[in-house]
Amino acid sequence: MDTITAPQRVTQALRDIIDETDTLLKSAVAAGDRSVDAARSELSHRLRRLRLQVDDLQAEAVHRARQAARAADAAVHDHPYRAMGIGALAGVLLGWLVARR
Repeated sequence: MDTITAPQRVTQALRDIIDETDTLLKSAVAAGDRSVDAARSELSHRLRRLRLQVDDLQAEAVHRARQAARAADAAVHDHPYRAMGIGALAGVLLGWLVARR
């Protein structure tokens, strides 16, 4: 199984793009106008790929959030008194913490 999570992949891709952008811009400045166009084109391509990765990450997060909401809804329907007890306990604990201040 993949040990690198999607957010880690996107973070690493951002770091790579920043490093490569810095390298491309330094080499483009040294080489002249033609290299600047090539660097711009390469950067644009990498940014499009990163945008797709971010979109995939967002879709995955939305999917997982919906799954979690469905699971919570099913658990509350299966055990309504337990859910009410947990809610009441959380309210009492929160009230106690607020009253301490």
